[in-house]
Amino acid sequence: MERRDFLKQSALTAAAAASTRFSAAAAPSTSIARRPLGKTGEHLSIIGFGGVVVMNEDTSLSKNIVAEAVDRGINYFDVAPSYGNAQERLGPALAPYRKSCFLACKTEGRSKDASRKQLEESLRLLKTDHLDLYQFHALTKMTELDEVMGPGGAMETMEAAKKEGKIRYIGFSVHSAETALEAMDRYNFDTVLFPVNFVLFTQANFGPQILKRAQAKGMGILALKAMAKTVWPADQKKDHPEPKCWYQPAAFPDEASLGLRWTLGHPITAALPPGQEKYFRLAMDVAQNYKPLEQHEEHALLARATGVEPIFHLGNDV
Repeated sequence: MERRDFLKQSALTAAAAASTRFSAAAAPSTSIARRPLGKTGEHLSIIGFGGVVVMNEDTSLSKNIVAEAVDRGINYFDVAPSYGNAQERLGPALAPYRKSCFLACKTEGRSKDASRKQLEESLRLLKTDHLDLYQFHALTKMTELDEVMGPGGAMETMEAAKKEGKIRYIGFSVHSAETALEAMDRYNFDTVLFPVNFVLFTQANFGPQILKRAQAKGMGILALKAMAKTVWPADQKKDHPEPKCWYQPAAFPDEASLGLRWTLGHPITAALPPGQEKYFRLAMDVAQNYKPLEQHEEHALLARATGVEPIFHLGNDV
């Protein structure tokens, strides 16, 4: 080995060792804090486990990372049928801890029959007899809201399943501020899952109005996209370095950490980080060391958002 190659390899080894020491220091034994979930009486870890983390992973890795998450204090798990084989991986991995965890799932079914079919399949794959929270997944258009709330709509499945003991709470996730506000006006939902993100709030005014309405109604507020930044460039949409993120995440690790702390500084119950394992592990570290942003940190973060293209805009309800 030539001297310059030896020196390069030595530097890489030293950097790796330093990174390992930093990671160990960033993950103390303190358990991740919990916050109340609206009026439900439940208390959830401030970081949730998104099912995408175990999507397309092998069984042993899935079991290990779920066990680690529980050990570090996470009790909130969220998954959906659209996350590939995530339900198949999460079900067996979560089974030993199911009684002490809060399991949320979603349905893309807008009709009574379609949502019932998805509910029963999710219960089977997740190896449980009930879901703690069942959500309409990604309500975006007003026409979708009309369908789920109308005769023969998926809300009939939700309410029937609640009476049957197959679900405990009813919520929705949303990518449209307008649809979110209308949904909260039409029904007394237990929870709402939506983006609470430094770029979206400051560059698109997307999210503050949902947060305000949900607070007024005493709903459980669950946050998406805390570590998101912007859209992928056109030439990277199909081939980018983060295969489990359809959006471009904030820069790892500093900007992503600040973004998550910014989100946790709002009156939310919990945040769901991206599905990439490195971002999820970073989120656990941040949660175990969580401190609100100092003023200079917030100014620096928001300066990085100026002029950035948001991943959602107002008016996404058509």
